[in-house]
Amino acid sequence: MSRNFTMDDVAVLHEDNSILVVVKPQNIPSQADKSGDKDLLTLLKEYIKTTHDKPGNVYLGLVHRLDRPTGGVMVFAKNSKSAERLSKQIAEGEMIKQYLATVVGVPRESKGTLVNYLKKNALTNNVYVATFGDHDAKRAELSYEVLETRDRLSLLKVQLGTGRSHQIRVQFSAINCPVFGDVRYGGDINKGCNLALWAYRLEFDHPITKEHMVFVAYPPTGEPWARFDIAKYIEQFSDSRDGEDDGISLAELADEDPVTDDTEE
Repeated sequence: MSRNFTMDDVAVLHEDNSILVVVKPQNIPSQADKSGDKDLLTLLKEYIKTTHDKPGNVYLGLVHRLDRPTGGVMVFAKNSKSAERLSKQIAEGEMIKQYLATVVGVPRESKGTLVNYLKKNALTNNVYVATFGDHDAKRAELSYEVLETRDRLSLLKVQLGTGRSHQIRVQFSAINCPVFGDVRYGGDINKGCNLALWAYRLEFDHPITKEHMVFVAYPPTGEPWARFDIAKYIEQFSDSRDGEDDGISLAELADEDPVTDDTEE
Protein backbone atom coordinates (compact mmCIF):
# COMPACT_ATOMS: atom_id res chain seq x y z
CA MET A 1 0.00 0.00 0.00
CA SER A 2 1.81 3.09 -1.23
CA ARG A 3 1.09 6.72 -0.42
CA ASN A 4 2.98 9.97 -0.18
CA PHE A 5 3.82 10.26 3.52
CA THR A 6 4.93 13.56 5.08
CA MET A 7 5.92 14.64 8.58
CA ASP A 8 2.26 15.47 9.16
CA ASP A 9 1.77 11.69 9.39
CA VAL A 10 4.56 11.21 11.96
CA ALA A 11 4.16 11.95 15.67
CA VAL A 12 7.40 13.03 17.36
CA LEU A 13 7.32 11.78 20.97
CA HIS A 14 10.75 12.99 22.07
CA GLU A 15 13.77 14.70 20.58
CA ASP A 16 17.08 15.84 22.05
CA ASN A 17 20.68 16.04 20.85
CA SER A 18 21.10 12.25 21.00
CA ILE A 19 17.84 10.53 20.09
CA LEU A 20 14.63 10.98 18.14
CA VAL A 21 11.58 8.95 19.18
CA VAL A 22 8.63 8.85 16.80
CA VAL A 23 5.49 6.92 15.99
CA LYS A 24 5.96 5.19 12.64
CA PRO A 25 2.80 5.26 10.49
CA GLN A 26 1.64 1.99 9.02
CA ASN A 27 2.60 1.19 5.41
CA ILE A 28 5.76 3.29 5.21
CA PRO A 29 9.12 1.44 4.96
CA SER A 30 11.47 1.96 7.91
CA GLN A 31 14.29 2.56 5.42
CA ALA A 32 14.68 2.78 1.65
CA ASP A 33 13.77 -0.40 -0.22
CA LYS A 34 13.33 -1.58 -3.79
CA SER A 35 9.83 -0.10 -3.97
CA GLY A 36 11.29 3.39 -4.19
CA ASP A 37 8.54 4.70 -1.90
CA LYS A 38 9.30 7.43 0.62
CA ASP A 39 10.76 5.81 3.75
CA LEU A 40 10.70 6.93 7.36
CA LEU A 41 14.48 7.29 7.76
CA THR A 42 14.74 9.63 4.78
CA LEU A 43 11.69 11.59 5.92
CA LEU A 44 13.20 12.12 9.38
CA LYS A 45 16.55 13.20 7.97
CA GLU A 46 14.75 15.82 5.91
CA TYR A 47 12.84 16.90 9.01
CA ILE A 48 16.06 17.35 11.03
CA LYS A 49 17.79 19.18 8.18
CA THR A 50 14.88 21.62 7.81
CA THR A 51 13.97 22.05 11.49
CA HIS A 52 17.51 22.56 12.72
CA ASP A 53 18.85 24.22 9.57
CA LYS A 54 21.66 21.67 9.25
CA PRO A 55 23.96 21.95 6.23
CA GLY A 56 25.17 18.90 4.32
CA ASN A 57 24.21 15.32 5.07
CA VAL A 58 22.29 14.60 8.28
CA TYR A 59 23.31 11.63 10.43
CA LEU A 60 20.44 9.53 11.76
CA GLY A 61 21.11 5.98 12.91
CA LEU A 62 18.54 3.26 12.31
CA VAL A 63 19.05 0.90 15.27
CA HIS A 64 15.89 -1.20 14.82
CA ARG A 65 13.12 -1.53 12.28
CA LEU A 66 9.44 -2.39 11.94
CA ASP A 67 7.64 -4.20 9.15
CA ARG A 68 6.31 -1.86 6.50
CA PRO A 69 2.66 -2.63 7.42
CA THR A 70 3.39 -2.35 11.16
CA GLY A 71 3.22 0.99 12.95
CA GLY A 72 4.31 2.12 16.38
CA VAL A 73 7.14 3.51 18.49
CA MET A 74 10.69 3.68 17.10
CA VAL A 75 13.87 5.31 18.38
CA PHE A 76 16.58 6.72 16.09
CA ALA A 77 20.10 7.80 17.07
CA LYS A 78 21.24 11.31 16.18
CA ASN A 79 24.96 10.54 16.53
CA SER A 80 27.21 7.51 16.21
CA LYS A 81 27.88 7.19 19.97
CA SER A 82 24.16 6.99 20.69
CA ALA A 83 23.68 4.49 17.85
CA GLU A 84 26.39 2.26 19.29
CA ARG A 85 24.98 2.36 22.81
CA LEU A 86 21.38 1.75 21.73
CA SER A 87 22.51 -1.15 19.53
CA LYS A 88 24.34 -2.60 22.52
CA GLN A 89 21.14 -2.44 24.59
CA ILE A 90 19.31 -4.31 21.83
CA ALA A 91 22.06 -6.94 21.55
CA GLU A 92 21.99 -7.50 25.31
CA GLY A 93 18.20 -7.66 25.50
CA GLU A 94 17.90 -4.47 27.53
CA MET A 95 15.65 -2.61 25.10
CA ILE A 96 12.09 -3.83 25.67
CA LYS A 97 9.81 -3.83 22.63
CA GLN A 98 6.17 -4.79 23.11
CA TYR A 99 3.33 -5.09 20.62
CA LEU A 100 -0.42 -5.25 20.56
CA ALA A 101 -1.90 -7.66 18.03
CA THR A 102 -5.42 -8.64 17.11
CA VAL A 103 -5.55 -12.22 15.86
CA VAL A 104 -8.31 -14.26 14.30
CA GLY A 105 -9.41 -16.97 16.71
CA VAL A 106 -8.34 -17.72 20.28
CA PRO A 107 -4.95 -19.21 21.22
CA ARG A 108 -5.24 -22.49 23.13
CA GLU A 109 -3.29 -21.07 26.08
CA SER A 110 -4.17 -17.65 27.52
CA LYS A 111 -0.49 -16.92 28.16
CA GLY A 112 2.52 -18.66 26.68
CA THR A 113 5.75 -18.71 24.72
CA LEU A 114 6.03 -19.69 21.06
CA VAL A 115 9.27 -21.14 19.72
CA ASN A 116 9.73 -21.99 16.04
CA TYR A 117 12.46 -22.23 13.43
CA LEU A 118 11.78 -19.91 10.52
CA LYS A 119 13.08 -19.71 6.96
CA LYS A 120 12.52 -17.02 4.34
CA ASN A 121 11.84 -17.64 0.67
CA ALA A 122 13.91 -14.95 -1.07
CA LEU A 123 11.82 -15.17 -4.23
CA THR A 124 8.39 -14.68 -2.63
CA ASN A 125 9.53 -12.81 0.52
CA ASN A 126 7.38 -15.22 2.53
CA VAL A 127 8.58 -16.74 5.79
CA TYR A 128 7.56 -20.24 6.84
CA VAL A 129 8.03 -22.59 9.78
CA ALA A 130 10.88 -25.05 9.27
CA THR A 131 12.42 -27.69 11.52
CA PHE A 132 15.39 -27.55 13.86
CA GLY A 133 18.58 -28.18 11.92
CA ASP A 134 17.06 -27.16 8.58
CA HIS A 135 19.63 -25.18 6.57
CA ASP A 136 19.38 -21.42 7.27
CA ALA A 137 16.44 -21.86 9.66
CA LYS A 138 16.57 -19.33 12.50
CA ARG A 139 15.17 -19.81 15.98
CA ALA A 140 12.28 -17.47 16.77
CA GLU A 141 10.80 -16.90 20.22
CA LEU A 142 8.08 -14.66 21.55
CA SER A 143 5.83 -14.52 24.59
CA TYR A 144 2.20 -13.46 24.53
CA GLU A 145 -0.80 -12.86 26.76
CA VAL A 146 -4.44 -12.87 25.68
CA LEU A 147 -5.98 -9.66 27.01
CA GLU A 148 -9.51 -9.99 25.65
CA THR A 149 -11.56 -12.03 23.19
CA ARG A 150 -14.49 -10.61 21.28
CA ASP A 151 -16.31 -11.51 18.04
CA ARG A 152 -13.92 -14.41 17.28
CA LEU A 153 -10.97 -12.03 17.59
CA SER A 154 -8.37 -11.93 20.36
CA LEU A 155 -6.39 -8.92 21.55
CA LEU A 156 -2.87 -9.96 22.51
CA LYS A 157 0.12 -8.37 24.17
CA VAL A 158 3.32 -9.70 22.58
CA GLN A 159 6.97 -9.39 23.55
CA LEU A 160 9.74 -10.49 21.21
CA GLY A 161 12.63 -12.61 22.32
CA THR A 162 14.18 -12.61 18.86
CA GLY A 163 13.92 -10.28 15.87
CA ARG A 164 13.05 -12.38 12.84
CA SER A 165 11.46 -11.24 9.62
CA HIS A 166 7.64 -11.51 9.82
CA GLN A 167 8.07 -13.34 13.14
CA ILE A 168 4.89 -12.38 14.98
CA ARG A 169 2.76 -12.89 11.89
CA VAL A 170 4.19 -16.29 11.00
CA GLN A 171 4.25 -17.71 14.53
CA PHE A 172 0.60 -16.87 15.22
CA SER A 173 -0.44 -18.11 11.79
CA ALA A 174 1.29 -21.39 12.67
CA ILE A 175 -1.08 -21.89 15.63
CA ASN A 176 -4.08 -21.05 13.42
CA CYS A 177 -4.48 -17.55 14.86
CA PRO A 178 -3.27 -15.27 12.04
CA VAL A 179 -3.04 -11.53 12.61
CA PHE A 180 -6.20 -9.72 11.53
CA GLY A 181 -5.80 -8.11 8.11
CA ASP A 182 -2.72 -10.16 7.20
CA VAL A 183 -3.34 -11.16 3.58
CA ARG A 184 0.07 -12.79 3.30
CA TYR A 185 -0.40 -15.23 6.19
CA GLY A 186 -4.11 -15.93 6.21
CA GLY A 187 -5.67 -13.24 8.39
CA ASP A 188 -7.58 -11.32 5.72
CA ILE A 189 -10.96 -10.90 7.40
CA ASN A 190 -11.92 -7.41 6.22
CA LYS A 191 -10.26 -6.47 2.96
CA GLY A 192 -8.91 -2.95 3.05
CA CYS A 193 -8.09 -3.04 6.78
CA ASN A 194 -4.52 -2.44 7.88
CA LEU A 195 -2.53 -5.16 9.57
CA ALA A 196 -3.60 -5.31 13.23
CA LEU A 197 -0.07 -5.30 14.63
CA TRP A 198 1.22 -2.29 16.54
CA ALA A 199 4.50 -1.63 18.39
CA TYR A 200 2.85 0.19 21.26
CA ARG A 201 5.63 0.34 23.84
CA LEU A 202 9.40 0.91 23.83
CA GLU A 203 11.60 0.96 26.93
CA PHE A 204 15.33 1.71 27.05
CA ASP A 205 18.02 3.75 28.81
CA HIS A 206 18.98 7.07 27.27
CA PRO A 207 22.34 6.44 25.59
CA ILE A 208 24.00 9.54 27.10
CA THR A 209 22.15 10.52 30.31
CA LYS A 210 21.29 6.89 31.26
CA GLU A 211 17.77 8.02 32.17
CA HIS A 212 15.31 5.14 31.93
CA MET A 213 12.73 6.02 29.27
CA VAL A 214 9.36 4.47 28.42
CA PHE A 215 7.30 5.52 25.40
CA VAL A 216 3.77 4.35 24.61
CA ALA A 217 1.63 4.96 21.53
CA TYR A 218 -1.98 3.90 21.06
CA PRO A 219 -2.90 1.92 17.94
CA PRO A 220 -5.27 3.43 15.34
CA THR A 221 -8.89 3.95 16.36
CA GLY A 222 -10.48 1.95 13.51
CA GLU A 223 -11.09 -1.74 12.95
CA PRO A 224 -10.38 -4.05 14.66
CA TRP A 225 -8.93 -2.04 17.56
CA ALA A 226 -12.24 -0.28 18.22
CA ARG A 227 -13.74 -3.55 19.43
CA PHE A 228 -11.52 -3.54 22.53
CA ASP A 229 -10.96 -1.23 25.50
CA ILE A 230 -7.34 -0.50 24.54
CA ALA A 231 -6.88 2.24 27.14
CA LYS A 232 -7.68 -0.17 29.96
CA TYR A 233 -4.80 -2.42 29.00
CA ILE A 234 -2.22 0.17 28.02
CA GLU A 235 -2.66 2.19 31.20
CA GLN A 236 -1.94 -0.81 33.42
CA PHE A 237 1.45 -1.39 31.81
CA SER A 238 4.08 0.60 33.62
CA ASP A 239 7.86 0.94 33.81
CA SER A 240 9.19 -2.58 34.29
CA ARG A 241 11.61 -1.27 36.90
CA ASP A 242 8.99 0.13 39.24
CA GLY A 243 8.21 -3.21 40.83
CA GLU A 244 4.79 -3.53 39.24
CA ASP A 245 3.71 -6.53 37.18
CA ASP A 246 4.37 -5.51 33.59
CA GLY A 247 2.53 -8.39 31.96
CA ILE A 248 5.00 -10.74 30.27
CA SER A 249 8.27 -12.37 31.21
CA LEU A 250 10.36 -14.08 28.54
CA ALA A 251 12.06 -17.39 29.10
CA GLU A 252 15.84 -17.11 29.13
CA LEU A 253 17.16 -17.46 25.60
CA ALA A 254 19.84 -20.05 25.03
CA ASP A 255 21.68 -19.21 21.82
CA GLU A 256 20.31 -16.13 20.13
CA ASP A 257 21.68 -13.59 17.72
CA PRO A 258 21.22 -9.98 18.87
CA VAL A 259 17.61 -8.83 18.87
CA THR A 260 17.44 -6.32 16.06
CA ASP A 261 14.02 -6.04 14.52
CA ASP A 262 10.81 -7.60 13.29
CA THR A 263 11.35 -6.38 9.78
CA GLU A 264 9.65 -6.77 6.47
CA GLU A 265 9.87 -4.86 3.24
